[in-house]
Amino acid sequence: MYVPSHFEADEALAARLSVRFAGIVITVDPEGAPVATHAPLLWDAGAKTASGHIARANPQWRFPSTRALVVLAGPEAYVSPSWCPSKAEHGKVVPTWNYEAVHLSGSITWFDDAERLRALVSDLSAVHENARENPWRIEDAPRPYIDAMLRGIVGFSMRAEAIESKRKLSQNKSAADFAGVAEGLAGTCVPASIEIAGLMRTLKS
Repeated sequence: MYVPSHFEADEALAARLSVRFAGIVITVDPEGAPVATHAPLLWDAGAKTASGHIARANPQWRFPSTRALVVLAGPEAYVSPSWCPSKAEHGKVVPTWNYEAVHLSGSITWFDDAERLRALVSDLSAVHENARENPWRIEDAPRPYIDAMLRGIVGFSMRAEAIESKRKLSQNKSAADFAGVAEGLAGTCVPASIEIAGLMRTLKS
């Protein structure tokens, strides 16, 4: 991913995005064509590993590729030139896009050991259920049913050898244009645009 210095972010962005959005796991098939699957992820910042699972019926896990790219795409929003005061001053402004994203790349391994899969599903559920009043646990379902479900998936673990984190939030604009973009995004009725406005304001606070 192309990351100019003014858009660089630290590795903490991966942790924040991984608990909100599915990752996109990209490998290549035997003919060299890219193949992608959306999958919820567990990100271990200390070990720098991304783990998850896909359907056993999905042929991606059978490909000989041993390397993968995992994309974590966060909130994003279209930015109109009309929000920038410089448009009225000199007109030298064009449409753009603000977003957060992380690219993780490295070696990937696949596994179908039942107990390891059970632990993975349990951990994923804990991450996404922990804020609920009555969180679901894997033990809530009958063991034979869970065992059958586990036979339908294959797990993966990818050791991230490269972590590219990017927050493109108009940091390269003048103070006036930055404020105008934040105000414009906040005034839309698009939730992602409003979220980007909030992130921009946090960035400058």
